[in-house]
Amino acid sequence: MLAPRDHLPVVYLLDARHSAAEARAAAAVQGLSQALWLSQRHSRLGWLGERYRPALPTADAARMAWQNSQPVLLPAMAAAPLPAHQADIAAAQALLHAVLDGENVEDRMQQAPYAGRLAHQFELLGTSHDQGDLQEIVKLEFDAVAGGAAAEDLWVKLSWLSYEEDDASLRFRFSFGMDHYEDVAADPVRQGYAAALTEALFPESALISANVRLNGFLREILGGRDFAYVERIVYFNAPEGGAQFHHDVERGHLGVVFAQLDGRTAWLALSTEQLLDEIQGFLKRPGADDLLRGGIRQGKARARLIKLAGDRTALEELLNQGDSGPAEQLLNRTPAFSRQLVEGGHAFILHPGDVILLPQHDAARCAWHAVYCLDEVPGEALSFAIRHT
Repeated sequence: MLAPRDHLPVVYLLDARHSAAEARAAAAVQGLSQALWLSQRHSRLGWLGERYRPALPTADAARMAWQNSQPVLLPAMAAAPLPAHQADIAAAQALLHAVLDGENVEDRMQQAPYAGRLAHQFELLGTSHDQGDLQEIVKLEFDAVAGGAAAEDLWVKLSWLSYEEDDASLRFRFSFGMDHYEDVAADPVRQGYAAALTEALFPESALISANVRLNGFLREILGGRDFAYVERIVYFNAPEGGAQFHHDVERGHLGVVFAQLDGRTAWLALSTEQLLDEIQGFLKRPGADDLLRGGIRQGKARARLIKLAGDRTALEELLNQGDSGPAEQLLNRTPAFSRQLVEGGHAFILHPGDVILLPQHDAARCAWHAVYCLDEVPGEALSFAIRHT
């Protein structure tokens, strides 16, 4: 058993074999008010507790973490403007539940409050659906019309976050042109209109885009250079859902700003270098095969991972192979590894108004992260990419 690190804000209380009552008792022993269930798509990872809310880092400390590709938690950075956007957040929740109830999203866009928000700015041309994308719900297509035909082929794609039927997590992703075309940074004009479309449909986007305090802090981290928020996503992370371990590297982007608006999420987040250190350390632990058994059933897959413990390059290649295989099972389905990450100081809890920064320099220097819903209902969040202007 790893020694507890009492100075960390997030503590691993108990493994998933223990009941909620046992977890609450363990939390009470440590003077904590609540035990938090960490689980995603039926991978039961254990019980967490939050000892305290961390302080806002200095700009120098945040800049150093950013340069080292490490996540940066900014507690309450977006808390002050939250009360002014409660009606917008309530409208977004109503839209979420309309989608979950099977309502026609195009019809919804022609009703209040969306019709008024779009009027004289954007024209809804229609919808489409990619039959080959099992996660896509619908794609809404727009033209910007303010001052004439300003920009064409803007869109917002509504998608599920997983293939699990009981996972209600979904996202609204705003962009333009050909989907999955990586170099969208080459067209800053339409990028700007796609951002404006996000603001029109979800005015609570201003919690990031119009946040003077956050923008000034980010400018310091980025060495004083101006930047823009692009490739915007509005997330609803639901119980047993959220995002599996991944990074968000995309050409032309510096990283991602994520703001929690409603509900709470738990994060496991760390740089590529830190993640490889943790994987190698885990695979070299005594009894590694038994520890891996909690998430990887196939003995050959476990043996393959353990054999690669000393080969950092091979492990990095395995990480970048995608959403299947032993690396994915280690990262997302192995409770002992999740516990090691928590006890290594790589766990964060976001409350409404909290912001986390995720640098994405390149695939070898980026912040890997997984996101878990901590509440019984989906919560809203914003995820905006950053690029220099």
